[in-house]
Amino acid sequence: QLPAMSCAAEAEPADHHGHDHGHDHGHDGHSHDDPERGVEGQLFQCIDMPNVRCLNEHEDGAGKTVLKSYAERLDRTKFVQSDCDEQLILFVPFSSNLKIKSIHIWGEAGEEHPQTLKVFKNRAGIDFDLAESLEPLQEWKLVDNPSGPAAYQTKISQFQNVHSLTLYFPDNFGADTTKIFYVGFTGESTKVVRDTVITLAEFAANPKDHKTDARDLNLNSKPVS
Repeated sequence: QLPAMSCAAEAEPADHHGHDHGHDHGHDGHSHDDPERGVEGQLFQCIDMPNVRCLNEHEDGAGKTVLKSYAERLDRTKFVQSDCDEQLILFVPFSSNLKIKSIHIWGEAGEEHPQTLKVFKNRAGIDFDLAESLEPLQEWKLVDNPSGPAAYQTKISQFQNVHSLTLYFPDNFGADTTKIFYVGFTGESTKVVRDTVITLAEFAANPKDHKTDARDLNLNSKPVS
């Protein structure tokens, strides 16, 4: 049991006018010129990478590889592809409390690109059954942008004090499997060091059984007192 390190946002700002097309995909009433949004730093260094988990990934550990730095966001050699159907769940814990302002997604062009994203906050152990039954914190219809990541703005008031996010991709544009190259986050770090206690069971005895019930995982985190 080791305390997680505090993190700081990367120096590069979110590129809303380049590959990260910053249209208001969240439909939350904010624009990128809204001063209420403030500065959006890249939060790659805040990801608790050893404890990232992906359900229904084609290869064990592939889900982690799409959580790239801003500089590596266009790298297509690392990706996650769904296994037995088109659905993916990516659980992303963070090493400090965050204010998440945008989520950036880039998938394979065409039918393999994810179509919908549902996000849940500060709740570990969400499997596919729970993801279908729970009300997401926010939901987006994604755009198939072949040139690079698209940015999806959050409802900032709902994305404060975030210490983990679960990203659920329930469908795509028609293919049997979904393929994602990049997932990134922008916002602010509150630099609160967290003490994370994580106990992981084996996902499955059979390595082919990628659609493991996430309730087999016991993930709990608490702030340092």
